[in-house]
Amino acid sequence: MVSSPSPASPDGGKDSNLMRRVLGLGFWVQGFRCLPWLAINFFLKDGLNVDPSTLQLLQNSANLPMVGKPLYGVVSDAVYISGQHRIPYIAIGAFLQAVSWLAIAILSPSGISIFTLSLCLLLSNLGASIAEVANDAIVAEIGKELTMPPKTSQSSSSGELQSFVWIASSAGGVLGNLLGGIAINRYAPQAIFLFFSLTVALQLFITITVHESSLDLPKSSSRVGIRKQLSELSVALKKPEIAYSIAWLAASNAIIPALTGTMFFYQTEYLNIDSSVLGISKVFGQAAMLLWSIIYKLYLKSVPSKKLIAAIQGVMAVFMLSDLLFVKGVYRNMGVPDSFYVIVFSGLLEVLFFFKILPFNILIAQLCPSGCEGSLMALVASANALSFIVSGYLGVALSSYVGVTSSDLSGFPQALLIQAICTLVPIYWSSCIPDDKKSKTSTKNE
Repeated sequence: MVSSPSPASPDGGKDSNLMRRVLGLGFWVQGFRCLPWLAINFFLKDGLNVDPSTLQLLQNSANLPMVGKPLYGVVSDAVYISGQHRIPYIAIGAFLQAVSWLAIAILSPSGISIFTLSLCLLLSNLGASIAEVANDAIVAEIGKELTMPPKTSQSSSSGELQSFVWIASSAGGVLGNLLGGIAINRYAPQAIFLFFSLTVALQLFITITVHESSLDLPKSSSRVGIRKQLSELSVALKKPEIAYSIAWLAASNAIIPALTGTMFFYQTEYLNIDSSVLGISKVFGQAAMLLWSIIYKLYLKSVPSKKLIAAIQGVMAVFMLSDLLFVKGVYRNMGVPDSFYVIVFSGLLEVLFFFKILPFNILIAQLCPSGCEGSLMALVASANALSFIVSGYLGVALSSYVGVTSSDLSGFPQALLIQAICTLVPIYWSSCIPDDKKSKTSTKNE
């Protein structure tokens, strides 16, 4: 549990419940971002008539601001704004998102170019990444405090906080995908963009009414400059258990060529799957993430992270082989409707990539030295984002290699087989992830 609140301060007093409300809102909006992104896919395909490779390139290139998260983390750790170094960055992130999606919403559909749209999406993800860094840093700070000795039994509380924000993010994703699947057939994409812009604007106004001193955050002994913060991050990365773990997570995603753009075209153009089915599929996936966080919290916290993460990687490969059977029509011949497979199996596969992040983040939070929580957690998020970008580019290269186009998907099964094989490879070097007992021992010996 969070330590008892300190006596009330002039701005309203410290309140751990307020901290949870701020984090809950932040992570909920983070999950709700799937609403405009689902509409963007259809807007690019139907409005701008892009092909699968271009769609995937735009999707992944828009994530480039996520790679800068370590810089945002260092700045938020070292640079205080009006005596605060978390809440102002959440507000800045919300502002940038609101402005970018509002710009897309008010621009004429016939007059908007791919270049202009790309700039707006980059600005949106810049704002999202800044807000996510600040939110993750708060979780890491609180989690670090909860795992400090002598009350080692409180180590589970760190996992409880991680589960709480995971649930909030999943709940936002469920609602966003559900609304998106329904709204895409009834409203223009610009209306969806406007609605999300107003939602993020509401988060902005709520956030700026909160002062950081009321969030019951651990007090740092002193403030350090950016150069000192970079030095502390460098020291943290020299710890083998931290460096190897982050390297494994990034490589385990980057080595897999993503085929999301091709699968989107296959489902919507070749199979004529309705957008509402795709929305329900994403809802199913988010619900699975929500269930995963509950199962992990109740039953899997004692399972070694290395074993759990490697098992998830293996399950991902199995689902990708299942996609191969799906594309070849095996399930269809068995009487399984395409829409059922898309909802259940495609929905699960889309979120399986993120299942390993929950135990991984808890492990990194335990290993993280005090004072650079924002920097290190941002580096983890950045490595993860970069790995998905590399994965997307590899997917475009693989699609080109096997000859997949918007009108010719004959090479798609071959690409899926290669994808499944690549997914199995990281399991062989999962020893890079430290055992939990070893992690706790090394933390105590620091």
